[in-house]
Amino acid sequence: MLADTDVGSVVTAAQSGAQWGYKLLLLQFILMPILYLVQEMTVRLGIFTGKGHGELISDTFGKGWAYLSVAGLSIATTGALLTEFSGVAGVSQLFGEPRALGVVLAVVTLLVIVWTGSYRRVERIALFMGAFELVFFGIAWVSHPDLHAVFEGLTQAPLGNSDYMMLIAANIGAVIMPWMIFYQQSAVADKGLHPEDYIPARWDTAIGSVVTQAIMAAVLIATAATIGSTNPSAPLNTVQQIAHAFMPYLGDTWGRIIFSFGIIGAGMIAAIVASLAGAWGWGEVTGFKHSLEHHPLEAPWFYGVYTAIIIAGGLAVILIPNLVTLDIAVEVMNAFLLPLVLGFLVALSVKGLLATWSGYEGTVVLGHC
Repeated sequence: MLADTDVGSVVTAAQSGAQWGYKLLLLQFILMPILYLVQEMTVRLGIFTGKGHGELISDTFGKGWAYLSVAGLSIATTGALLTEFSGVAGVSQLFGEPRALGVVLAVVTLLVIVWTGSYRRVERIALFMGAFELVFFGIAWVSHPDLHAVFEGLTQAPLGNSDYMMLIAANIGAVIMPWMIFYQQSAVADKGLHPEDYIPARWDTAIGSVVTQAIMAAVLIATAATIGSTNPSAPLNTVQQIAHAFMPYLGDTWGRIIFSFGIIGAGMIAAIVASLAGAWGWGEVTGFKHSLEHHPLEAPWFYGVYTAIIIAGGLAVILIPNLVTLDIAVEVMNAFLLPLVLGFLVALSVKGLLATWSGYEGTVVLGHC
């Protein structure tokens, strides 16, 4: 769930606060239960069927529909990796280093983490990296937001403005992402969770939904209180521009360090999740071995797809400058992919889960009495 607040989400929240103050803050809280409902459904599907998302679509609706779903996943994963590596490249430039240095270090780190670890180890490292995002709460606190302006912004929503509506779409796309659905269901299956794990898994997802959206809200509040109140027309299309907006409140050195921790945490955990979602998705549809519990020699296609995704994303960001400006477009694209993704999710729940769930429900309840 921490991966849901990726670099693209941070940029989207920053632009929302800079351009519209607190008028998009309420949306972040409205999206909490929606995000939970979507991701909790993937938990149920994974636990009570024991299958990843791509595999379940293939078994339920056939290979053609499965390949269609994975094609949409590939598009979303590509966009995600471009934003994550662009964020890491921006951090390198923030400290006066070549953008390629940060990207290469990120690529090597991601390959070593997955190639040398079990699922549990990969998860723990990802959680450690994702915890860096918590620095955004501190940034929001030191920005000293005007509480009166916050409450006033919660009551305003200029729905007739096309720019405002575009950012609404971007925020929705930044919260409910296709690769999150694929990842969580596949992760549940790879962990080998059973029906007795359902209640803790729901709590895990609920807490994650609140925390990740609270981080989005913190970024929005910080930019609304700083650049949004002083220079709302200023561009916030790069990591450097967003960092410089906070520096008067954090100081030059600490501002760069603290903000960089947040961006690196957001980018690295999301890169792991998005790329693993892509590798799992293709593995489930094609049938090749697809588990982090397998040694790379036992599952060469799974690790090969993961490696190809990571390297391709890194090379694209090194060779093509200013890809971070595509962040808003990527999030809007995610929003347009939602009907396909949510359509499959609901159809799987209706067709393949209800009978299984009714059989397990009594067992789950009795197991927790």
